[in-house]
Amino acid sequence: MSTITRRTFLQGAAGVGAAALTGGILSGCAAGFGGAVKNCSIGIASSEGKVLIHSAGASTTSWGSPAQDDFLESMAEATKAVYDYMGGYMAFINVMNNLSVDCDCDSHPADPDMEDIGILASMDPVALDRACVDLVYAAPDGASLIERMESRNGAHTLEHAEAIGLGSQTYQLVDLDA
Repeated sequence: MSTITRRTFLQGAAGVGAAALTGGILSGCAAGFGGAVKNCSIGIASSEGKVLIHSAGASTTSWGSPAQDDFLESMAEATKAVYDYMGGYMAFINVMNNLSVDCDCDSHPADPDMEDIGILASMDPVALDRACVDLVYAAPDGASLIERMESRNGAHTLEHAEAIGLGSQTYQLVDLDA
């Protein structure tokens, strides 16, 4: 990750000793789905940082049109920069309700078309997002969200995040209602 990318993402975190990041899991227009990795990268980034991610590190002023996988890798790398800066002292919570194929940043998102699944949490953002994606695949009403994730190659974000050491796609679900 470039120095400017690290500075852009980390200048706002100075002096923070630990963090909890809460977000919904939904489809991200460009990312295929939004979960802990997307919310930690795009959600925390400054305007300049958002452009760096969307341009795959090529610009601070124009999103451009990078290859899809380059954009997805940029999100994972931005999250790793934040996670490393925090020394791993981060907890991630994904709220899986009101699931829609559109990002909530869309001015006219599609209505939710999946039943609520629940709330998941982990210290590992990659495992958390993998568990959420797997639950969407297991849901009887997940077809539209699955199509969106697959059409955007959303799983590549998790593959790259695991490859760069952000976390693991291996997880064990623990049901607190049981």
